Amino acid sequence: MSIRIPPRQDQIKGRGARSNDAGRYERHSVEAVDDGWTPDQDLPPLRTEVSEERPRRIITRNTSPDVGFELSINPYRGCEHGCIYCFARPSHAYLGFSPGLDFETKLIARPAAAEVLAKELAAPSYRARVIAIGTNTDPYQPLEKQHRIMRRVLEVLRDHDHPVAIVTKGSLIERDIDILAPMAAKGLARVGISVTTLDPSVARVMEPRVPSPARRLETIRRLADAGIEVRAMVSPIVPALTDHELEAILAAAAGAGAVVASSIPLRLPREVAGLFRDWVEQHFPDRAARILNRVREIHGGRDYDPEFGKRMTGQGHWAALLRQRFDIAAARHGLNRRLPPLRTDLFRVPPRPGDQLSLF
Repeated sequence: MSIRIPPRQDQIKGRGARSNDAGRYERHSVEAVDDGWTPDQDLPPLRTEVSEERPRRIITRNTSPDVGFELSINPYRGCEHGCIYCFARPSHAYLGFSPGLDFETKLIARPAAAEVLAKELAAPSYRARVIAIGTNTDPYQPLEKQHRIMRRVLEVLRDHDHPVAIVTKGSLIERDIDILAPMAAKGLARVGISVTTLDPSVARVMEPRVPSPARRLETIRRLADAGIEVRAMVSPIVPALTDHELEAILAAAAGAGAVVASSIPLRLPREVAGLFRDWVEQHFPDRAARILNRVREIHGGRDYDPEFGKRMTGQGHWAALLRQRFDIAAARHGLNRRLPPLRTDLFRVPPRPGDQLSLF
């Protein structure tokens, strides 16, 4: 049984979701009801709670044909950034948590990630392929500043000359330029920075604990100045809300030093659909119906079409027009190039204390 106390508006300031409904795997749910006896005073805001987990394995294998990576690592479960559109929200239901406010307030850190990773890389059967980090939840969300799990993971990958591709919205990645720049010089590291809007007022409510758009552009600049190739990720594009900014975002990203770009239209899998609907009706009531209708148009009349080959690109006239606009703008700013693959041939398992060194 899952007991959910509906949050009051004074409790969720600075959060993305407006509700905390039980996950789809909970058999029963009890909802608290305001009987009028609640004192009329402000309640303390919801605080972020962090628990720890020791994984048996840290490398996740992906078999989806429309995702450009085979291996990934998630240093954290849940994400304090609180992006309302985050497709990873439904994964919190597997843990018995709500994809709503729980996803951004009940977080799980995996402090042994680097240790477990080193053991997996040392397995005789392991063959190096690019490891993607940030494909589910952001490795540079605020709690990384204290926990430093991502930095320790990067140190292991550096010591093994192992290729890594990182996706983030967090400016904290600048802390690790000292690791990433030498790896990038060897062809072992690449970074994607997500920029969804240039409007700080939209970003503030859509991605409440993410660095501002201007700050993310500055992160692109600092990474690029350090010799790290950066992909500008205009994802997700929210129809009737941020789609008009597509060309401006690409121009700004190119000006900051990005070398390639990509985009994905908004997709609303499982519980994300209801959470986004509540959010857009609250913050943009004048255009909520238009936004939601356009999303369904992109996904064949549904909130989300999970079919491989369609879920990342959408379908129909509007999706085709959006791709056309992206292709033209990306070509105009030199962001449509094909980057060479990251190197896997440098991978090695460093000797440990006590190991017998090879004579050859």
